[in-house]
Amino acid sequence: MRRRDLLKLGGLAALGTTAAACGGGSSGSAGNVQLQFMYWGSTFEKKAVENMLRQYEQKNAGVKVKPLYTPDEYDVKLNTLVAGNRLPDAGYVPMSMSFRLGEQGKLVNLFPYLKKYPQLAGYLPDAYLWSGQDNLHGLATANEAMLLWFSKSAVAAGGVTPPANAASAWTWDQMVENAYKLTIDQNGKRPDESGFDAKQIKQFGISCSFTYGAAWYGFLRSNGGDIADETGKKCTLDSPEAIEVFQNLQDLVYKHRVAPGPGQLAATGDEVPGTNILLKTKRVAMVVDGHWSLLDMNESKADYGIGVLPKYAEPFTATQVAGASAVFTGSKHEQEAVELFAFHNDPRYVDLYKQGLWMPQEKKYYEDQAAIDSWTKNELHPPEFRTAVVDYTREHGVADFRNRVKNLAVIASDVLTPALQEIESGKRPAGEILKAAAPKITSMLQGWHHTQEL
Repeated sequence: MRRRDLLKLGGLAALGTTAAACGGGSSGSAGNVQLQFMYWGSTFEKKAVENMLRQYEQKNAGVKVKPLYTPDEYDVKLNTLVAGNRLPDAGYVPMSMSFRLGEQGKLVNLFPYLKKYPQLAGYLPDAYLWSGQDNLHGLATANEAMLLWFSKSAVAAGGVTPPANAASAWTWDQMVENAYKLTIDQNGKRPDESGFDAKQIKQFGISCSFTYGAAWYGFLRSNGGDIADETGKKCTLDSPEAIEVFQNLQDLVYKHRVAPGPGQLAATGDEVPGTNILLKTKRVAMVVDGHWSLLDMNESKADYGIGVLPKYAEPFTATQVAGASAVFTGSKHEQEAVELFAFHNDPRYVDLYKQGLWMPQEKKYYEDQAAIDSWTKNELHPPEFRTAVVDYTREHGVADFRNRVKNLAVIASDVLTPALQEIESGKRPAGEILKAAAPKITSMLQGWHHTQEL
């Protein structure tokens, strides 16, 4: 799941076509306009972003954009630019940092631009990032969703067919039952067979991260739980619903022995191979991971399939698993910067959607058949993509809590992540750990980030 950490994604979706469509501003009459666009990502993303910037320049005579590719220590370098008041014009911003910078007035309020350019108001509601009433500091780039990836050959050998639509989603118990069929030791025995060697597992049935919140947030919501109450100031991870979810995750490893524990997938040191490698080598038959894995699956020619997550009650998956992007205040060319910002992840100009790294933010790409086909109807998107991803995301997505909880970076570092790591270790029951952690988290909670209807 390394790409998950690398591609923290950010951004805003399409504004329109060109500056002319937005009412001018960066047309030939604008003269010599110099902009800077700061971003991170893989080498593949770097290539796609640079191609987008070239297209923007071609469509906007008189405007030149300097790419500021920053693959390492992005937070540190951006903070340094903020401190020195040497901000770029537009670019990616780590999600938690975006709220801080928005509240400090370091990011342009895009709310007035929603009124000026109606195209900006066509996004999924959870894509908008608010620092306060009518203060829209940015948007998430990609509507990434959590999915159930699987090795086609592994599940076929086990006689298992992961469902590709929400209506057929497995219950948790059904998923466990099928994970038994897909877990085998070096001698070909399964966990429910005599002589099974849990220390010599050749293929695990399923893998799901304990510490990556988006991986389990859909389960939590499906079981009627959440990380906090409606005020966002009382932690509810000690509720029976939450405890059941985390105990079930722990049981996958230590009771059922169908999922890997800490260190069991690491090839060298603490480095865990990417999901595409885990499936391709059949080290794991099914993996809970984000949509962005599609790019690696295709690049590595993995024999993969996509399914929906198991459910408790109503099926849910975490969506908007992303970073942010924004226009920085102080730009000498704010109008052009906003236009670049809106252009920079338009599916018509960025091939990261067709290639499988990003999912669009505009509603039409989930509702209009022609728009859906424009990014999914190609050989890089498998036949089940429409139901397992597009329909599933549209009808059963819940916004990742990490985009909504104030002060989460500190909470996660000091309390939440250590608690999740202890659950993963199996040394104590999940309920005992969560009941100790919840009051500490409550004392740190500051509420949910502001939301509002357009």
